[in-house]
Amino acid sequence: MMNTQIKKIALLIASSMLSVGLAGCGSDGDNGSTGKPGGPAANTVAQLKLDVTDVNHQGSESQVTVFATNEQDLPVVGLKDLEIKKLSQLIPHGATGAGNSAAWQTLGATKVFIDNKDGSYSFKVDVKNFDPALTQRFNIIAAASTLQDGTTSVPRTEYTEDLASDGSAPRYTKNVVATETCNTCHAEGVKIYHGYTSLESCTTCHNDDMAKDKNKVQVGFNHLIHNVHNSNKMYGKNLDKSAETAHNLIQDNCQACHIPPQADDNGLTEWNNWSRVPTMETCTSCHTTIDFKAGKGHSQQVDNSNCVACHNSQWTTEIHTGKVNTKKELINSYGLSSELVANSNNTATLTVTITDKAGTAVDAASLLPKIKQLETITNVGTQYAIMGYNPAPETGFKKVAQDLVKNGALVAPVALVNGKLVFTTPVLPFNQGAADTNTAFSFIGLGMCNDGTAFVNCADGVDFTGMKADLAFAAQGGKVTTRHIDSVAIDTCINCHGDSFDIHKGYHAGFVLSEQLGREIDGKLMTGIDGCVSCHTPHGTYGSGANKGALELKLHKTHSAFYGLIGGNCSQCHNDFNLDAFKAKGALATDGGVYTTPITATCGSCHIIGSEYFDAHTQAQLEGFGAVINGDFTAATQAAQSETCLFCHKPTVANHGHVEM
Repeated sequence: MMNTQIKKIALLIASSMLSVGLAGCGSDGDNGSTGKPGGPAANTVAQLKLDVTDVNHQGSESQVTVFATNEQDLPVVGLKDLEIKKLSQLIPHGATGAGNSAAWQTLGATKVFIDNKDGSYSFKVDVKNFDPALTQRFNIIAAASTLQDGTTSVPRTEYTEDLASDGSAPRYTKNVVATETCNTCHAEGVKIYHGYTSLESCTTCHNDDMAKDKNKVQVGFNHLIHNVHNSNKMYGKNLDKSAETAHNLIQDNCQACHIPPQADDNGLTEWNNWSRVPTMETCTSCHTTIDFKAGKGHSQQVDNSNCVACHNSQWTTEIHTGKVNTKKELINSYGLSSELVANSNNTATLTVTITDKAGTAVDAASLLPKIKQLETITNVGTQYAIMGYNPAPETGFKKVAQDLVKNGALVAPVALVNGKLVFTTPVLPFNQGAADTNTAFSFIGLGMCNDGTAFVNCADGVDFTGMKADLAFAAQGGKVTTRHIDSVAIDTCINCHGDSFDIHKGYHAGFVLSEQLGREIDGKLMTGIDGCVSCHTPHGTYGSGANKGALELKLHKTHSAFYGLIGGNCSQCHNDFNLDAFKAKGALATDGGVYTTPITATCGSCHIIGSEYFDAHTQAQLEGFGAVINGDFTAATQAAQSETCLFCHKPTVANHGHVEM
C-alpha cells in the first residue's frame, strides 16, 4: 500500500481563519450550537485560484484535496462545477520502447467531490496502473458557473500541477513549451479548441493512449500540435480543417514556440525535447510525404529506436532553425536611408540610399541585379491622407506608387545619382486640407532575390525576401507632421507574426517593420505601422471601401475574423487607444463609394451594426448621436467631428466597453 500525504500552508492558514466562523456562539456569549460557516469566506470570485494541497494514494484509489481561493486569497466555498479532468502519470522517455518520447498516461478522473465548507474540496479517484516512482499530474477544471447560491459567478479556471508521489516537487516532467508562449498569439483565457485554454490541459488529454485507442496518430499531442500550425495536411475530426492561417503566421519557424527559457527560469527543463527526442509520430505531422513503415520518403523503420542515430539534437536544431535564422541574417544585411524633399512646384524628390549592416552607404548599381523590387508609395496628410488608392473625392488625387527597381532593372524615370536612387513625384496636393496636409510621406519597400543562403541575381524561379521598410517625410511650409504611432507599436505585431514577417510579400516587395522606422515617443524609440496608411487610405484600397481597406478598419476586420487568437482582447495588439486621434480624422470609406463618420466606422469594423456584437444601439440611435453611416462623402465629412460617442464611452485597452454616464 502506498500512503502519501502532503499539506500546504495556504490550506492551514485560510481554513483555520474560516474555522473561527464554524464554531457558533449563543446570544449570551456562552458556547452555543454549531452555526453556518462564517468568517472570511469569499463572497465574490473575479479570479479563482486552485491548489492541490493533500494527496493520499491507497491501493487503487487516490484521495486528493483541492483548495480554492479568490483574487484576495479568501477561501471559496460552494463550488459546484469542479472536476479532476485527468489524473495522469508521466511514462519516461524510452520506457514504452527504445526512442519513444515521455508520455502522459491517464490514471483516472472524477467529477464527484465533497465540499468541506472551508475552501477545500475532497476527491476520490479510482486509478489504474499507478506507479509511485513516476511524476503525477493533476489537471483540475472549474467550469464557468456560479456557486451553490446560484448567483455568485465563477470564472472558468484550468489548473495543472505536477508532483512526485510523495507530494514533493517532481523529479522530472515534460514541459516543452510554456502556456505563456501560446498566449503571445492565443489570447489568455480564451478557448483554443474544445473550450480549453491551457497547454497543460491539451497535452494531458491528447496523450499516446488516446492516439492508440482511436487508432489515429493525429490526435496524439506531439503530432496534433504541429499539424494545426502548418498547412501540409488537413486536421480535425473529419480532416476538413486547414491550418493555412496559422502556417502563414508561424512560417515554419520552430522557434516561434520552442523558446529557450531565461537563465533564471527553471520551469521548462525539457524545452529542447523537440530536437533531442525525434519520433515518427512527431515528424510526420509536418513531413507528410513520408511513410516510415513503407519506406517511402525515408529509410524503412517500424519504431523510433533508430531515429536519434542520424537525427541528433544539434543537427535537428540546425535543420529546423537554419532557414529562419538565415532569413533574419539576410534581412539584417542591408537597410535603407531615405530622404524626401518638398519642391516649390509642389512635387517632391525622394532619394533612397541602400546601406550595409553597419549603416554605410552602398552603391545601388552594384545591387541592381539582386533587387526584385524597390517600391515607393507617396501620399499627403499623415493623420488623414487625402490621396486615395483610387482618386480621392476631395482632391481627385490618388497615391503615387512608383517602383524604383523591378526585376533587377532601373525603372524610368528613376535616376541613379552617386550610387543613390532618385525619383521626383508628380504634383502633390499639399495644403489642400487640414494642417497635416502640409506633409507628404513616402513608404519604401525592398525585396531582394536569394537562394535561401545568399543574395543572387534575380531570375525566373528565384525566390526573394522582403527587407526592412523605410519611411520619409517632407513638409511644404511649416514643420513636418507625423502620424500618431502610440496606439499600436510593432512589438505587439511581432509577438504573433515574428520579427522577420515580410508583410504583403508578393504583389509588394514585402515590408519588414523594424527599428529602421522607429521614432522617439516620450523618450522611447517606437516603431509604428503608420507607413501602411500610404496605401490603406481613409478612402479604402482598390475597392474604394468595399473591402474596408482603410487602415483603422482593415486591421480590425482582418484580426476579428480570428477571434480564437485575439479573443476580443484589445491588448493583444493595442498598447494604447489615443482617442484624441479621432479629432484629426475625417470620414472613412465603409463600403464601395460610401462613407461613415470615423468613430462609428472604427468601432463598427469589429462591432458590426445590427449584429449580436453591437446590440446596444440601433443605426437610428447612432445617427441620433451624430453619426453618418454609409452616406455620401460630403455628409460624413461634415459630421466627422459631431459624433457624441465619447461623451459616454471611455474605452481603455483593458476595458474597451467602459462607459461613464
